[in-house]
Formats: sequence, C-alpha cells, structure tokens
Amino acid sequence: MSSDCLFCKIVSGEIPAKVRYQDELVMVIEDIDPQAPEHMLIIPKKHIRTTLDLTTADNSLVGHVFQIAGKMAHDYGFSEDGFRVVNNCNQAAGQTVWHLHFHLLGGRELTWPPG
Repeated sequence: MSSDCLFCKIVSGEIPAKVRYQDELVMVIEDIDPQAPEHMLIIPKKHIRTTLDLTTADNSLVGHVFQIAGKMAHDYGFSEDGFRVVNNCNQAAGQTVWHLHFHLLGGRELTWPPG
C-alpha cells in the first residue's frame, strides 16, 4: 500500500467507491467518468505503479485480472456482445492514477482504433 495513492485509499476503505466485486487480490469499482454504459475499474490490491513495474511474481495476479474481467462481463450481461479490457501505461497513454488498473468497458459497440 502507498499512503498517497488514490486507489490504495479506495482499497483500504478510506475513500468510498461503488464496489461491484472484490476478493483477496482485486477490487472492481464503477468508474466515476464512464466511457461506456458499463465501465468498471479492476484494481489489484497490491500497489504496483505501472505495467512496467510488473514482475514474474505478478503473473498470476494479471491472469486473475482477466478472469475477473470475464466474470464481471458475464455477471453484468455484456459478455456475449463483447467487451474491452484496457490498461494505460504512463502519461502519454492516459494513465492518471499511478496504481496499476484495468478498464472494463462494454454495453455498447466499441470502435477501433480507440483513440
């Protein structure tokens, strides 16, 4: 945990969020600025600053993130229509919170390229 990290404060309960799911490894919350009818953030509970900071010790965590993405898409009814999982790494890619997280988007047709 990082004491100055927004997502660490959400995971610890210090800052409230609309939690859709959590287990020992991740928390899934609603995005406060949704870009699709379904827009959730999958946040590892372990503080990892960016994708570049992942190590081989995190392989199972990343696999778990994608399993939870599929579970959430299924549970919320948009798995069959399709969904997108996005990770922004560093400022030019749009990362604004320095804690690894994944955007789960669905509920509408998603265009390509994304932006």
